[in-house]
Amino acid sequence: MRVTNSPASRKRRRRALDRAKGFYGARSKRIRTVYDAIDKADAHAYVGRKQKKRQYRRLWTVRINAACRMNGTTYSVFMNGLKKANIDLNRKVLADIAARDPEAFKALIEKSGVKTAVAAN
Repeated sequence: MRVTNSPASRKRRRRALDRAKGFYGARSKRIRTVYDAIDKADAHAYVGRKQKKRQYRRLWTVRINAACRMNGTTYSVFMNGLKKANIDLNRKVLADIAARDPEAFKALIEKSGVKTAVAAN
């Protein structure tokens, strides 16, 4: 008698088919195509997790820069001032402060020792 290990292989295929639910056409139905589709999806997910980090950092930088420019300075000058003043806030927190509490952000700019164009006029 030939042993096929059929319960385990069926379970393995069912798990793969469940992961491919919602894929287009044969990519959600035929097991060989499903395996390829899942491998590709996993590769994209891996890359996407790295890209998400990049994209959030870019967003935070843009928000901080916008708030800086509203206060008469630039992002790079402001970040340099924070570093020299030993104020250790990451970009995520700075972007949140810039969006939610403009007065606190203005105080940070003053504490960083940055000479603003608005103050110079």
